[in-house]
Amino acid sequence: MASPIPHPLYERTSRKNNIQRAVDVTILFLLLSLLVYRLFSLNNHGVPWLLAFLCELWFTFMWVLTVNAKWNQVEYHTYPERLIPSVPELPPVDIFVTTADPKLEPPIITVNTVLSLLAIDYPAQKLACYVSDDGGSPFTFYSLVEASKFAKLWVPFCKKYGVPVRAPFRYFSSHSKSYLDSTTPEFRQEWRKMKQEYENLSRKIEDAAQKPLPCDLTGELAAFSNIERTNHPTIIKVLLESRECNSNGIPHLVYISREKRPKHPHKFKAGAMNVLTRVSGIMTNAPFMLNVDCDMYANNPQVVLHAMCLLLGVENERESAFVQSPQIFYDGLKDDPFGNQLVVLYKYLGHGIVGIQGPFYGGTGCFHRRKIIYGLAPDDAKSKGDYHTSINGKSNREQLNKRFGYVKELNESANQILLGVNSNSDCPHDLSSTLEVAHLVGRCDYEYGTDWGTKIGWVYGSTTEDVLTGLRIHAKGWRSAMCEPSPPAFLGCAPSGGPQSLTQMKRWATGLLEILFSKNSPVISTLTAKLPFRMCLAYMWIQVWGLRSIPELCYAALPAYCLITNSHFMPKVSEPAIIIPVALFIIYNAYTLLEYLRTGLSVRMWWNNQRMARIISATSFLFGFFSVMLKLIRLSETVFEVTQKDETSPTGDTTIDAGRFTFDESPIFIPGTTVLLVHLAALAMNLLGFWPLAGEARFGIGELVCSMWVVFCFLPFLKGLFGKGKYGIPTSTICKSAALAFLFVHLCI
Repeated sequence: MASPIPHPLYERTSRKNNIQRAVDVTILFLLLSLLVYRLFSLNNHGVPWLLAFLCELWFTFMWVLTVNAKWNQVEYHTYPERLIPSVPELPPVDIFVTTADPKLEPPIITVNTVLSLLAIDYPAQKLACYVSDDGGSPFTFYSLVEASKFAKLWVPFCKKYGVPVRAPFRYFSSHSKSYLDSTTPEFRQEWRKMKQEYENLSRKIEDAAQKPLPCDLTGELAAFSNIERTNHPTIIKVLLESRECNSNGIPHLVYISREKRPKHPHKFKAGAMNVLTRVSGIMTNAPFMLNVDCDMYANNPQVVLHAMCLLLGVENERESAFVQSPQIFYDGLKDDPFGNQLVVLYKYLGHGIVGIQGPFYGGTGCFHRRKIIYGLAPDDAKSKGDYHTSINGKSNREQLNKRFGYVKELNESANQILLGVNSNSDCPHDLSSTLEVAHLVGRCDYEYGTDWGTKIGWVYGSTTEDVLTGLRIHAKGWRSAMCEPSPPAFLGCAPSGGPQSLTQMKRWATGLLEILFSKNSPVISTLTAKLPFRMCLAYMWIQVWGLRSIPELCYAALPAYCLITNSHFMPKVSEPAIIIPVALFIIYNAYTLLEYLRTGLSVRMWWNNQRMARIISATSFLFGFFSVMLKLIRLSETVFEVTQKDETSPTGDTTIDAGRFTFDESPIFIPGTTVLLVHLAALAMNLLGFWPLAGEARFGIGELVCSMWVVFCFLPFLKGLFGKGKYGIPTSTICKSAALAFLFVHLCI
């Protein structure tokens, strides 16, 4: 039980959404009515009717999951100004930044993220920033070394003048001459000096990127000589070490590249996070941990204070196992042409999940209690855990060795965390003296025979290790909280092209479906653990993304099938039952459009998100589904695909081609192109009368409208058929899709 705090550090309020609930129930009623109508008229219709019934049954199930997730929408409001008077001794925080590939994730992005974190408003001696470089790149290390030199100027400048945005690339690009004219001469002089220093830093990094090696591999860089990306020992370098208890100083900065060997699975990002956890446990052992992706810079300087309001202000720690910030993107393309900014999803469905058991762990922008990552359950607060209560210490050591590994120092630090004792809270830390032990816990074989990746740390078994780890925490009975300060806590860059966007969604769909078909499934957690039933449904809403592709593709193919075979799956216009699908179509689209308008977004953005939902389902989700099926039958393993990060994200106002759909040779574009060609063929056959007549036409206007709607949704692919370069669909993809479309038409006829 936390100590009582006189003034609440946060407020949890419920939104009034009675009208939304009424519309949700109305749509559900219409879906059920359509199912009942189809069921009672099934004997009078053929295969298309049955297939439509099965698909609509799935859509009804998905709507039930959606309504469950949106039903209780909750918001959190934090009051960091009350924190210092209420909590005189702020706890230490270890910050983890992860990067994996210097080509896909340019080091200048990582550098800006690190600089923004080093300069946040929090006692410097309480912070330690650890950067995990899974690419083992001398270029990334060189960039961080140069950034550490700049940090000695940047951090004091930010704190002296209360700089609002502490990622240099954003700060210097957002302040105009008029802003400088309104400041003091002293500030203008220092501002220009700081900008010049940052430009020098950027130039050094850009120049290094043009070379095979950033510089001679001597001195600190000697560790990178004669190594390969997937075959090298552990590399740990202390770049900045705060040896004084100065709250206005500069936090620790540590570079880590864990050991990798060809015959040892490295478990993707989850493995990197576990190494970060162990190394930081040896060096600083803070009771709280923040992890961010390399592109997600700290946009709000008081982000840690806001998070501490939720972590320290609760009456019972059960209420805030972790604190998640929503993923928000800077310089997002106008009207979200690729449907990956997720604004409305967070606004409504995300806040609804917060009202059940708390937000999902999103993999970045999340504050964790270290003891919960170490496997502590809410009920262990009384017993202090059944593996560290021994008085004589023998059983204690054996259990700790089994769970955490053979390194004594790590076991002792873990024991202190689990017992609620933090001996490393007093500064200064002597990080250099812990390097030898830290290298041991970074070895690729350290986890063998331990509970890392199963019962403690980030959980293995999925390419979406974040959701899986959060699910394990929720299944133990912990709750989580949402941190949404103003301005936003973190900002990142969204994929700005078709291939990047679809690849990211494919990885998510693959990892989420892996969880659903594993022993960590939310269904099993509800039956055997403490995951509430409604939270189980909320997890299922995202974990069935891969499964959605099958019924959605079948339903998308139905209009074309009916036009080709002169059949129908929609009620006739003359039938009263036509009111049901028409009402569903109108109410659902009007309802979702109003959600966008109420959020302050445009009609164009609503449409872009609607069509991208169809495209993603037919491409990314389908390939995610196949990836998991192949894994289940042991034909292949899933692969963690790093999403390319852009150094700058062009806006629609500055770049003519920004937002245009781009293509490459990836097979992920074949299903979407095939769907388009099938519908174009069906409409052409109907227009020319090339369908098998059997008396009068049995298909109606419903099938024609649905077919044209599908073509409209896949309009980017239609433009891609005639586009050039990266804006055109490759000829090989068109040929493969044409062959599949011809086969579909042939089988129909």
